[in-house]
Amino acid sequence: MRKSVLFIILLFAAGMTAHAQKFALIDTEYILKNIPAYERANEQLTQASKQWQGEVEKVAKEAQTMFKDYQAASAKLTAAQKTQKEDEIVEKEKAAAELRRQYFGPEGELAKKRDALISPIQDQIYNAVKAIAEQNGYSVVVDRASASSIIFASPRIDISNEVLAKLGYSN
Repeated sequence: MRKSVLFIILLFAAGMTAHAQKFALIDTEYILKNIPAYERANEQLTQASKQWQGEVEKVAKEAQTMFKDYQAASAKLTAAQKTQKEDEIVEKEKAAAELRRQYFGPEGELAKKRDALISPIQDQIYNAVKAIAEQNGYSVVVDRASASSIIFASPRIDISNEVLAKLGYSN
């Protein structure tokens, strides 16, 4: 009886080994740092962001100046003039908020520009990883940058340099 149980366990272990899946690991942060086009795209995004932030701050500062002027002159204004000034200030603040949403909102100019500049690079990385995985028979390729639950992974299964080579970049 004992021998048959041991035999079944050995058969089970051999069967599991025969169907073992191959895993690989990539580090997209490392890959992206080694792609010059990504660095240029990030630079363009930073410049655009600074420019747009300056425009938003300018409108917000105008609203702030209008409010300070209103506070200084409110004692001399009639009720109708106060209402008019308050409405103008509110409109300027709304304009600043709208500009902020237009540039930095989820569907704003920055998001569109990021999509246009970064998505093609990410697609190239995906296609390279997919080709390497199919070529080498990997069942799963995990991204170290986005998988925070990975505590340790052997450097032997890291294919980041292969991905860079496939994309035409030396590591």
